[in-house]
Amino acid sequence: MAAPHLAPPHAAHVRTDLDLPGEAVLRILDLAARMKRTPAKYAKTLAGHYLSLLFEKPSLRTRMTFELAIKQLGGDSVTSAGPLGEREPVQDIARNLDRWTHAVAARVFRQTTVEELARYSSVPVINALSDMYHPCQALADAQTLKERFGSWDGLKLAFVGDGNNVAHSLMLTCGRLGVEVTVCTPKGYEPKPEVVAAARSLGKIHLSHDPKRAVSGVHAIYTDVWASMGQEQEADARRVIFEPYQVNEALMARARPDALFMHCLPAHRGEEVTDAVIESRQSVVFDQAENRLHAQKALLVELLGGKTSTL
Repeated sequence: MAAPHLAPPHAAHVRTDLDLPGEAVLRILDLAARMKRTPAKYAKTLAGHYLSLLFEKPSLRTRMTFELAIKQLGGDSVTSAGPLGEREPVQDIARNLDRWTHAVAARVFRQTTVEELARYSSVPVINALSDMYHPCQALADAQTLKERFGSWDGLKLAFVGDGNNVAHSLMLTCGRLGVEVTVCTPKGYEPKPEVVAAARSLGKIHLSHDPKRAVSGVHAIYTDVWASMGQEQEADARRVIFEPYQVNEALMARARPDALFMHCLPAHRGEEVTDAVIESRQSVVFDQAENRLHAQKALLVELLGGKTSTL
């Protein structure tokens, strides 16, 4: 797969994190913080706008937060669950939805599905998770980091586990904001080289195979499930390979005393993270989940415009 590209300044779609230019990311995160403080102020911002939600994968946070986001902005959503491209071509789905609604958010198995939706859609298509990227999660994570530390400058974050879609988006989004990101994986499970190269052109990105060294002195330790949806047949083998990469109290102790524990959820407690860590005072996993709502509200306004007099 080709490296993610820097999109034109007014790109309509969010296929990858880099479809949002740096200045757009800053605008979105600033607006997300303001929306969180005074949500009622924005209650009519997207009145009359409708969002299509497409889900090939089960969802709690993505579905709930996108549905609530558009409704809290004065609009509404419609949802379709199930595989895309089987009953009718993806290109036909895109050209139906853009006649009815103002944007499409798609949670899919393959990045190529997002790309095809965007190719044929005349309204913004948002990647709500694919096998390659999770840009909405990274926006919420960046918001959470700034809330806790006041700034992104000088922060160090270690992602420990599989070099997956979340790792890709953290490198691309948080790396651009000034966060030094280390992705620590077992050998053979590193993030995609083309994504690493793109992220390194924009920020400080490191790869590691040693979790103890990777988390030394960092401000945040982040992990995710070892086997994502669609990889269930690998779960047993991965459990053995990834066991040394579990985030437990001993690993957290190697980070800064004020370090955060982060996870995009759902978590497999007792596998990638211990119950003690996820329930500790250092854990911000539910702050991250809450911020999905605010970041996605701001993203929708960025893409759809809205009544700027309310901003």
